[in-house]
Amino acid sequence: MTTVPNLAPSAPRASSLMTTFVRAIRPYAIPALVSAAVTGLLFATTRLSGRFGLALVWMVLTLFLVYVLTRRTLGAVTASDAVATVMLGFAALVVVLALGFIVGYVLVKAVPFVRLNFFTSTLEGLDPDAPATQGGALHAIVGTTAQVLIATMISLPFGVLTAVYLNEIGGRLAGVVRLIVDAMSGIPSVVAGLFIYSLWVVQGGFGYSGFAAGLALAVLMLPTIARTTEEMLRLVPGGLRESALALGAPEWRTALQVVLPTAKVGIVTAVILGVARIAGETAPLLMTAFGNDQVNVGSTFNEPQSALPLFVYQQFTSAQGSAVDRAWVGAFALIALVLILFVIARIIGRSKDAR
Repeated sequence: MTTVPNLAPSAPRASSLMTTFVRAIRPYAIPALVSAAVTGLLFATTRLSGRFGLALVWMVLTLFLVYVLTRRTLGAVTASDAVATVMLGFAALVVVLALGFIVGYVLVKAVPFVRLNFFTSTLEGLDPDAPATQGGALHAIVGTTAQVLIATMISLPFGVLTAVYLNEIGGRLAGVVRLIVDAMSGIPSVVAGLFIYSLWVVQGGFGYSGFAAGLALAVLMLPTIARTTEEMLRLVPGGLRESALALGAPEWRTALQVVLPTAKVGIVTAVILGVARIAGETAPLLMTAFGNDQVNVGSTFNEPQSALPLFVYQQFTSAQGSAVDRAWVGAFALIALVLILFVIARIIGRSKDAR
């Protein structure tokens, strides 16, 4: 009997992860400790001061010791690789610490004022000096939901079609289209807001509305969906396309019924990443949604509307301390929303890898 190995990735245990981590940092532990002692002695006996200078000197000494010790035992090439590994580790550590500090600071500021009524009530009729535990952001949550749905409905078909054109069809304009998509990926969010403000709000005469905000967010969401979907389409095996074409299927039908269904999990991931990209944007909403303290789902197309980022901004710019405390709760809700979306994207991506 032939035994077929199980190729499905198993979930790594916490103990194995810790063991791997310890083995990875063990060669650099002694240089780091020695450089820390030397740095502390140097700053204690000289006029050097400052936390940034302390960290910089410690990092430089650590890199120097890692290079010297590794070169004596394993050679110059391995020493260079070790130094590069340490530098990447330092960079990752800085990013993790910065992210942890931001999230932790927001939690400390927001948790004392988190109440259920924050998600079930609005600011309509609320006194400016009311405590932070009163009033909520239901109108902002509803507005964000409506605007994100509008942006998704607009950018999803255009983004997927753009990705299909770039990866499946190509042609003379493929390079130009890819250049435009890349340029749109780096466009400042305020530019998208100004574009919709001048084209829709002023020239079109439609005024501030949630739909105008959705249009601005769609401009920012489109390149994310297009580029991510294009990368997912590249992962579809070429044999599937060749088999469909060999059976007589036209190119459009192959893309519609073979390629896209195969990459549907990746497309869902692209949509989630696009939503996470636009969920926290504030600048476009200042010039399109404008803000409103009421829940106005039915008036999304012809009246100003609030959103969570706009709610946080307006509360922070208020002169009342209770409004600032309420803004911290809104920032916490935004972080939680983006975190949930990225976790969903990771779960979907992992399930795709498992297949």
